[in-house]
Amino acid sequence: MPDFTTLLGNGAKIVIALYILSLLVIGWFSYRARRDDSMRDFYLAGGGLGLFVLVFTLYATQYSGNTLIGFTAKSYRTGFSWIMSLHFMTAIIVFYLLYAPRLYPIARSRGYITPADYLNDRFRSRGIALIASIIMILGLANYLLAQLIAMGHVVAGILGGDRLVFTIGVVTLALILVIYETMGGMRAVAWTDAFQGIVLATGFIILLVLVFREFGPMSDTTLAILDQPEIRTRAAAPSIPVMREWLSYILLVGIGGALYPQAIQRIYSARSDTVLRRGLTVMAFLPLLTTVIALIVGVMAIIQFPGLNRGQSEQVLLLVFNQIQSGSLLGYWLVVFLIAAVLAAIMSTADSALLSISSMFTHDIYSRFISPNAPQATLTRLGRACSWSLICLLAFTACLLYEGITLVKLLDRKFDMLVQLAPAFMIGIRWRRMQPLPVMLGIITGLITAGLLVSLGYGKLYNIHAGLYGLALNLLVVTGGSLLHTGRTPQNQD
Repeated sequence: MPDFTTLLGNGAKIVIALYILSLLVIGWFSYRARRDDSMRDFYLAGGGLGLFVLVFTLYATQYSGNTLIGFTAKSYRTGFSWIMSLHFMTAIIVFYLLYAPRLYPIARSRGYITPADYLNDRFRSRGIALIASIIMILGLANYLLAQLIAMGHVVAGILGGDRLVFTIGVVTLALILVIYETMGGMRAVAWTDAFQGIVLATGFIILLVLVFREFGPMSDTTLAILDQPEIRTRAAAPSIPVMREWLSYILLVGIGGALYPQAIQRIYSARSDTVLRRGLTVMAFLPLLTTVIALIVGVMAIIQFPGLNRGQSEQVLLLVFNQIQSGSLLGYWLVVFLIAAVLAAIMSTADSALLSISSMFTHDIYSRFISPNAPQATLTRLGRACSWSLICLLAFTACLLYEGITLVKLLDRKFDMLVQLAPAFMIGIRWRRMQPLPVMLGIITGLITAGLLVSLGYGKLYNIHAGLYGLALNLLVVTGGSLLHTGRTPQNQD
């Protein structure tokens, strides 16, 4: 992670500390705004998220620290071909639209809390609901762990230090995160995400303006790349294998990203159908504000900072920040704001993942299988305790993995699992004949296929992700089994 110590003085560090502490203030106000101790109020904010908060909480959740740090580094290494990231981030919204508008009224009338509530209701199968919850919990736990590691590295970069400072950073930010999350639940997460989403969006815009001012127009960078044979390929048209990989990423991330459990719960939380549709419409344009800017910054850095190896390229954003702030006092303070945006991106993703894991464990596992008659207030308290237990475990693990996981490595395997739930959500919401047994067998078949390919070293076979091969077999089992079935359709939909 970047070392920001050469960029920041004590005044800037105080500003960033005040920004982080402001999240606790927002958490306190969200706690005061709670209506009761029900799970719906705690995990869905009572279903009352308006358009502004819904858009920015979706935005802050979808665009993590990976977008600022990882995508910029990837753009530096691969060049213009990383424009593919714009397509897969836009594809997420396309796949939302396949099922979200239809799911929302059903969720509202049935009182769903978690994604597994829909599966249990639609297929009358606790087994499908349990498998889906486990898949989502595992995927999010891995992702939350990576966000904690990233937060520790950013703090170590701001304060200057080694493993001890990293550990203090992980523990401190994890503590702040779990405090405001357990105070206000979804309301606190959504409000802080909205605040952090504004910081993130503003940071992207500032970054674009400063980069153009510092490095000149994009046309100059493009011509400079084309003039140098050793890097000319970074501006070349993609080959057939690369285009296959593009398509694979678009499908894998588009489908998997639309099935993030925290995103599904935000669908449930929308104040109305109109708010949800307008929110998704706005979200369709936000990749232009994020991934395209990360691409531009990474590509322009190819000429400004030539010859970086893979490890050095991970710090290319730091190099850009360093050059911007060295020119003026205004540039310095704008870089301080950009560093706050990096933290905002990471923390907004982490708090959403923590809340979703807590809700699924409490509602889908404890309430459904251990204590079905537990009162709502008891389950809400258990959810808070689950958040504290989980954050302690993952923070401890993050401290052990000082040199471990990086954000940019987390994309493929997580989505390999999540896409196996696509038939149940995206097709099952429309196809009334879909049956529970083929759905369960399809999910298991897809997971085994993807897992075997990855374990054999074929994470991308012919530039196609292992998860998509699993999804193809999954679809075959689901559609074939459902068409052959002649019994009653077990669904509870209007």
